[in-house]
This record gives sequence, C-alpha cells and structure tokens, in this order.
Amino acid sequence: MSVDILPIPVLSDNYAWLVTVPDGTRALIDPGESAPVEAVLGAGRLDLILLTHHHGDHTGGVEKLRQRYGAKVFGPAQKRDWLPALDRGLEDNDVFQIGSTDVQALLTPGHAVGHISYVIPEVPALFSGDALFSAGCGRLLEGTAAELFNSLRRYADLPDETLVCAGHEYTRSNIAFAVSVDPENEALRARAAEVERLLEAGRPTLPVTLGVERATNPFLRAKDVETFARLRKAKDVF
Repeated sequence: MSVDILPIPVLSDNYAWLVTVPDGTRALIDPGESAPVEAVLGAGRLDLILLTHHHGDHTGGVEKLRQRYGAKVFGPAQKRDWLPALDRGLEDNDVFQIGSTDVQALLTPGHAVGHISYVIPEVPALFSGDALFSAGCGRLLEGTAAELFNSLRRYADLPDETLVCAGHEYTRSNIAFAVSVDPENEALRARAAEVERLLEAGRPTLPVTLGVERATNPFLRAKDVETFARLRKAKDVF
C-alpha cells in the first residue's frame, strides 16, 4: 500500500487533505470544519492533525475532531497562541513522521505569519495551504510580496512530479486571470480545458503536479519580486 491522499471538501471552497500511510496511520491537513471529515472517517482512526496556518477556515474543525478521535495537533510554532492547542509547534525545516513516513515543514509566510507548507518526499506531495494554489497564490493578508515570492521559491528543489495539494478550490478563477496575463501559453490553455472537464464532472481540480504549475502558474513563473508584486495587485482587482 502506498501513501493515499484524499481531498475532503469543507466549507464553501476549502479542502482538508486526508493522508493515510502504509502502516494505516492517518493525518489530516487543515480541517476547516469537522462534519465532512467525520462523514469520511466514521469510526475509523485519525492520528494527527496538521495545520498550515491560523485562519479559521483551516482550523475550525480541530477541536471536535481531536475530541472524537484523540488526534495529536501539530502546527506553526510562530503563531501557536492563535491556534488550537498544539501538541507540537513546528519550526522551519522540522522533520517528523506520519507513522514511519517522513514529513518536512517549510516556513512559507506571505499570506499568513508563520504559514507552514508540508512536504512528503516519499510521494512526493506538497501541502501548500494558502501559499500556492493551482494557477494562483495566496493574498498578502499578513505579509509582503517579497515574503510570498521567496516562500514559493522554497519549492524550487521539489521534483516536477510533486503533487500540489492546496487549501482551496480556486482553480477556475485563477486560470481566468492567468490566461489574461499569459494568453499565448499553450500549457495553460490545456490546463484550462482539463479544469473545465473536471469541474463539469463534479471532480476536484487538485492535486495537480508541480510541473504543470511551473508551466502554467504566473506567480511561479514570475522572475523577480517586482513582477510578482504587480501580478498579485492585478489579481486582487481582477
């Protein structure tokens, strides 16, 4: 059995990500509410809850899930006073395990202070929270363009086959903006068509490979902070 990754839709457009590793240990990333997760888990197990940041649409289900399943909760040490009680506060480059499967924490601020992305090299998979979306990136709610630009560069060493598991289903609107600034990009047009097919079939547009994002996401393709900042400002009013 390989690592299994399941997106669970929560709230209006969030995803909580359920990760089951070969020994049966389960972790959940960013449960914005509990009921959809409980509907999937039933009487099964949940061992660990991982939080990317402190915003309520990523943490709202933690307490109910902790009470029902007895899961440990890990999250950013930098904002632990804003989070549900943590069993472990994580720092940049910390490595821990889901069962016997390694996970690395990467500090990726810009959208939120203390924001952490999680990488499972074995898959490989990236749980990018609200730092990176398909064809987009997070709003600069608590940081600067330079911070988020540098955060996204933290992913540069990850292989193209890395599965990007982001915190929201924003892909359709992100692609509309991406096409407006990069209209001649054939890879982007192909991704746009694929996204429409997925959504029309009632399927999530995530995960997507980091290779596809590198070819289509204007924020990953920005060569410098100035370009990135200009794109982010344009997207804010698109």
